[in-house]
Amino acid sequence: MKSINLFAAGASALALVACGNTSPEPTAGGASAGCSTRAYAEIGGPFELTSMSGETVTEADFKGKPALVFFGFTYCPDICPGTLVKIKNAYDRLPKGVDAPQTVFISVDPERDTPEVLSRYLSLDAFPDNVVGLTGTPEQVRAVADEFIADYSRIEQPDSLADYTMDHTSLSYLMDENWELKTFFSDANTGPDEMAVCIAEHVS
Repeated sequence: MKSINLFAAGASALALVACGNTSPEPTAGGASAGCSTRAYAEIGGPFELTSMSGETVTEADFKGKPALVFFGFTYCPDICPGTLVKIKNAYDRLPKGVDAPQTVFISVDPERDTPEVLSRYLSLDAFPDNVVGLTGTPEQVRAVADEFIADYSRIEQPDSLADYTMDHTSLSYLMDENWELKTFFSDANTGPDEMAVCIAEHVS
């Protein structure tokens, strides 16, 4: 896994969130700093995954325009759908003439999130129109998460109909046209208005 020395001041202050549970507030560093101070050169990198249309994709397929990357899973009852709704609301608030970045949803639950499941889930009207879902083998998903210094783990829930849930880092990463991090958002602490202002600052 990449070194987290620079990123630790911000993102590592954010605990993993279990969907359905209350997550702690971030306390320091980049997560609460200004929009332009949250770029870390070691965040992001090469990957190979499978899109919700069944095609093999890499980071090269997303170069040429900004992208907003989010890790989650379709069985998540609140955090993940709430973040996707917030992203759509932020896009709706972008100034005229500012194009929304490509939205990239990477599943941390490849066991259940097949391309077909992702396609159905992400087709909801409440989510961004341009969202692309990605999945892969457990090894591929872990590799791309490591590139973003994002973590996740499976939590068994034997008394639940879902059997288990996933704890995962709850950040959204704004990548530029060269697949380099421009800024990131704390999904617990960033509203759609702030997100829209920050996106417009970096993509216009």
